[in-house]
Amino acid sequence: MTEKMASSPPNNFSWVVPGKVAGLALPRMTAEYQYLLDHGVQHLVCLCERKPPHYDTCPKLRLHHIKIADFTPPSPPQIDKFLAIVEEANTKGEGVAVHCMHGHGRTGTMLACYLVETRKMSGIDAINEIRRLRPGSIETRDQEKAVVQFYQRVK
Repeated sequence: MTEKMASSPPNNFSWVVPGKVAGLALPRMTAEYQYLLDHGVQHLVCLCERKPPHYDTCPKLRLHHIKIADFTPPSPPQIDKFLAIVEEANTKGEGVAVHCMHGHGRTGTMLACYLVETRKMSGIDAINEIRRLRPGSIETRDQEKAVVQFYQRVK
């Protein structure tokens, strides 16, 4: 019998759509990566400038790196890349978790764009919903603007 590795939830982890997409703060320990795997997350999207520490300790968790400077919004191509990763993973029944440093600004912005895309919500409604689900999300006017502009681009 193989021994199961201990897992603990990463800071600020929550599902936006259970089994499909979640947000979290920067994971730092193997137990946090294991928690993601244990809860249906096979893809981790890192929005930090550097890859998360010890991410390679759980080889079954696939890391996608989209570098975005802290407190800045993702560019349209970065938003499209994130949404393509989520769509492809979800098509295979695989969950995706996205993180930045604290799981608020860049993470919230991407998650709001996900709601615009999948639920056909307006930018403002998506921002409000992500803030309701994940208090403290989407920290700057530019991040808000990125969601609203994404909505205008895809509607």
